[in-house]
Amino acid sequence: MQTKGKFFDDVAKVAGGAMGTLGGMKQEAESAVRQRVERLLSDMDLVPRDEFDAMAAVARRAREEQEKLTVVVKDLEARLAKLEKASGTKQAAPAKKARVKKTTVKAKAAEPTAKPAS
Repeated sequence: MQTKGKFFDDVAKVAGGAMGTLGGMKQEAESAVRQRVERLLSDMDLVPRDEFDAMAAVARRAREEQEKLTVVVKDLEARLAKLEKASGTKQAAPAKKARVKKTTVKAKAAEPTAKPAS
């Protein structure tokens, strides 16, 4: 009977050792994968979370400001339309816009139409 007890004790020790070894292998594998992923992420030029959050806040504020300005422009356009209706005449387009169009037209007209001889 003593040999059977000793056999089972030895089998239990071997099984315990195997489980410990497998646990160690698991930890090493996880560590290797973690290191590889960290190296891959560092090579990808990703933006840190705090910088992303800061830029998102800037974009959000810019969007809010743009929406406010849109409301102001619509209000001004409505006032202008009211004034034009009251005076009975339509206001001329701003000179700045007309100048830009003329400059653009002149620039296009100044371009050579004939291709140089090769």
